[in-house]
Amino acid sequence: MSKPLALILGYVFIDVLGFSLILPLLPFYAESLNASPATVGLLLGANALTQLIGAPLIGRLSDRYGRRPMLIVSIAGTVVSFVMLGLAKSLPVLFASRILDGFLGGNISLAQAYITDVTDEKSRAKGLGLIGAAFGFGFIFGPAIGGTLSAGGNYALPSLAAAALSAVNLLGVLLFLPESLPTEQRAAREQMSRPEISLRALWQALSRPCVGPLLSFGLFYGLAFTMFQTIFALFVKERLDLGVQPTSYILAYVGLLIVAVQGGAIGLLVKRFSDKQLIMGGSIVLSLSLAAWAATSSIWLLLIVLAPLALSGGVLGVVGNSALTKSVYPQEVGGTLGLSSAFASLARVISPIMGGFLIDHLGPAAPGIAGAAIMGSMIVFVWRRILFVPDLSCPPPAKSL
Repeated sequence: MSKPLALILGYVFIDVLGFSLILPLLPFYAESLNASPATVGLLLGANALTQLIGAPLIGRLSDRYGRRPMLIVSIAGTVVSFVMLGLAKSLPVLFASRILDGFLGGNISLAQAYITDVTDEKSRAKGLGLIGAAFGFGFIFGPAIGGTLSAGGNYALPSLAAAALSAVNLLGVLLFLPESLPTEQRAAREQMSRPEISLRALWQALSRPCVGPLLSFGLFYGLAFTMFQTIFALFVKERLDLGVQPTSYILAYVGLLIVAVQGGAIGLLVKRFSDKQLIMGGSIVLSLSLAAWAATSSIWLLLIVLAPLALSGGVLGVVGNSALTKSVYPQEVGGTLGLSSAFASLARVISPIMGGFLIDHLGPAAPGIAGAAIMGSMIVFVWRRILFVPDLSCPPPAKSL
């Protein structure tokens, strides 16, 4: 492994570790400042919305000015946002910290661009795959550490610890990380025409008989599974009266299951089953698991239910994009996966707001029931629009998106 690649993977791990430190405590932090469940959902949604706007801009600026300068700007924004979070004494400051982090927090997308610059075509997939592993391991350890640091309701300590980790990342980039995109290469890229990004291009993609159903499925799967992820801490607080520490440990358990699937089990599954079969099977298991989650009445039952829920969610997260890459020409893979990523970001905006509203007005079981209903409708959708399509790689139009 090259030194720049090792540095950027370490950077991703530390970045995700810092973010996941504060993830479990946000609902409790907000409620200590008299926020309702619906307001908690808005808080989580605000970060995702501003990230949806900010990340593409940060990425585009990195094409012009280089990855390293924009990494420095992005990480500096993350440090400031975590310090604001740790010192927040009011809801407006809490919202401001998450909005700032969203606008300047294109850290992972910048890391992916950096790895694309420093790897060749043969090793690029492996390099990008290692980002997923670093990301997953950060989420395994972060929630547990954050829960331990927040013992006794000390919400400032995990936030300031996350700021310290981000400051270490900033120092590492300043001292050790070289620029991956030379000036000459940036100038050449500036002369290249760029794919159209418009509602017309989106409609063209959705109109394709193979691509459209897969993108639509990804959106609704994202709504159901992201609602589970973002509203989980609030659910266990309302239903099981769990605090930050046990919630953090349970989230680490879920993260470990997902990493196990995406890092190992998925390789065995795709050898035995087609992408279409895994999408169908995963949808069925996820729908049933979300319904069981809604009915959970004890922590032991919750741990049992979370196993098939996390495993099916992890499978669908991988095979959906795998199927997409097989449904377009090679030169369209990046643009199509970009649309998939945009749909995932949209789901991250809607899901916490929807989940908070449902808990606020209908009780803690409502997000699970809603998620099960969404995935139930997807079972019918997959049956009619994906499972019996003769070949997921049906030929698209020659024109690229």
